[in-house]
Amino acid sequence: MSTTSIWLIVSAVAVVLLAALSIRVVVQYERGVLMRFGRVVGLREPGLRFIVPVVDRMVKVSLRVVTMPIQSQGIITRDNVSVDISAVAYYRVVDAVKSVVAIENVRAAIDQIAQTTLRKVVGLHSLDQALADTDAINTDIRRMLDTTTLEWGIDVTLVELKDIQLPDSMKRAMAREAEAEREKRAKIIAAEGESLAAASLGKAADTMAAHPIALQLRNLQTLMEIGVEKNTTVVFPAPLISAISDMEAFVAKETNAAARSAKDAGAVPSEEYPTGQRSWVPEPPELERTR
Repeated sequence: MSTTSIWLIVSAVAVVLLAALSIRVVVQYERGVLMRFGRVVGLREPGLRFIVPVVDRMVKVSLRVVTMPIQSQGIITRDNVSVDISAVAYYRVVDAVKSVVAIENVRAAIDQIAQTTLRKVVGLHSLDQALADTDAINTDIRRMLDTTTLEWGIDVTLVELKDIQLPDSMKRAMAREAEAEREKRAKIIAAEGESLAAASLGKAADTMAAHPIALQLRNLQTLMEIGVEKNTTVVFPAPLISAISDMEAFVAKETNAAARSAKDAGAVPSEEYPTGQRSWVPEPPELERTR
């Protein structure tokens, strides 16, 4: 092999190595931060880019939204209840230069600041607020994170509380409270129903008192309902007080009528009945002539 051939091979290898060190490909969702002798000289857009080997260095930064889970944190709420809360945060890079220059490790920094912010915000709320008003807590956490992360070129787009673990004693207390609340509602509903039913019965009684025939129609309807069930015993409903009054009036009327009839006929007392009851019967004509 001649010297010329060797030089050609070496030159070809050097060109290939130089091209490998000079060519960079920036993907669509990335931005390239170009540094020359350690200084930032510009931002490179997606596509095929060339740098000067040894002199230049390009750092690629992803602009996609990153999902970062926040580990469960033991937090004491404002009303002194210990809870374990985990969350999830979504963030993206909005300034590639700041994310490279201002902070060393973006993900680790956001993870730590998110944990401390989560403890701080939840600690300002009571347990009931943490369970019911999670949207306000999420907004407060995101706003506090943005005040810090915007200086790093990071925008926190969303923070959501993922899981809230309560102590067993607190779970039992909340279950008893929920049961008592349901019982209270049931009693209130039953009382309202009794009140409405009593008012309706009062109106029905007034209507029947004003229209006595309505009570008879109701009795006939009850008999029809009993007959549908194919019962052998039929109970005829009747007002008890009025029935007793009618019977007393009938007995008194019959007694008075009998007394008047006996008086008109000149009746005398007689005790010849086997039951021992006394009654008035008229004297025979023979007895009157003897006297």
